[in-house]
Amino acid sequence: MRLPPWQFWLSLGPALTLALLPLPPWLSAWNPDWVALVVIFWALNYPGRTGVGAAWCAGLLLDVMQGSLLGAHALAMTVVGYLTVKLYLRIRVFPLSQQALAVAMMLGTYHFVLFWVEGIVGGPAPGLDRGLAIVLGALTWVPLQAFLKSMWPRIVKD
Repeated sequence: MRLPPWQFWLSLGPALTLALLPLPPWLSAWNPDWVALVVIFWALNYPGRTGVGAAWCAGLLLDVMQGSLLGAHALAMTVVGYLTVKLYLRIRVFPLSQQALAVAMMLGTYHFVLFWVEGIVGGPAPGLDRGLAIVLGALTWVPLQAFLKSMWPRIVKD
């Protein structure tokens, strides 16, 4: 079945909203990487239509909306999108607990690329919030995947 492009962008809208939600400083570290999780979900479940290009667009949109260095999130999302598309056949057969670990590895790669770009331009050194975002993203993966699969059951099949 062919994936209409609006479904990816429709699921990306709430993820961007949650990523840009203004939170107090003590609570902002508890906000998982919603956009990266949605990109990983669609690249895992529909890699032919949602992959590197959609990941780059989502990352660029996140850069513009956050006012961060233009291209930093786009590069990180592109790397994650490429790895997800490259490894989707292996990751999809894992049980959900192992999928969550694979997603944690993808999110770790995402944060490493962001750390690398910030190091090149002389940005601030990251604290523990990056590690917490990776753990929370892995914990969020199972309910997020179940929710997105329930939204489009005819498109995404197990």
